[in-house]
Amino acid sequence: MPLSSPAARTPIHTRTIEGHGFRRDDGLWDIEGRLVDTKSYPFDNQHRGTIEIGEPLHEMWLRLTVDDTLTIRAVEAETDNGPYAICGAITPNFRLLVGLKIRPGFTKAVSERVGGVSGCTHLVELVGRLATVAFQTVYPVLARERNQRPDQMHDPDRPKRPPPLLNTCHVFASDGEVARTQWPAFYTGDHPAREVAG
Repeated sequence: MPLSSPAARTPIHTRTIEGHGFRRDDGLWDIEGRLVDTKSYPFDNQHRGTIEIGEPLHEMWLRLTVDDTLTIRAVEAETDNGPYAICGAITPNFRLLVGLKIRPGFTKAVSERVGGVSGCTHLVELVGRLATVAFQTVYPVLARERNQRPDQMHDPDRPKRPPPLLNTCHVFASDGEVARTQWPAFYTGDHPAREVAG
């Protein structure tokens, strides 16, 4: 167990989020996710009657179809279960995400289009999770393919743009060991070392 042993406790709520990335035969990518909330106790719901232990209170599905630049080309959203009869009525609004590119500022752009009363809190959360799945799906495959192209092999002028991962977390800091060994052209190790709180 990665965390310390907990105090005595009783389970109450479980949220499960799954994300999957697929390469399509037409060159696009499907990024799919599912969010499910369950409780450890039965309770009454005005619209659905009794929701039993383990029965989904929320169950939402989302598919983002993106291109190689992580630009959203299509969106499909579904709500199988929600606490209110009208929960699923908002799913067509998520097509407003078409045209957005997954990059810095993406979360703000999503909120502007489908945040608040224009969307569903749970589906908006799922969009954010799927953005990272999209990056993990598309970037490594394209990077590997680019590195295997004959015209890219042994090219001393190859590093023209910083790698997308550079400075996105402490591991990929431009003055760190990973940058020094993997991206020497962008290594800035002459800066003072940063301290990590501990």
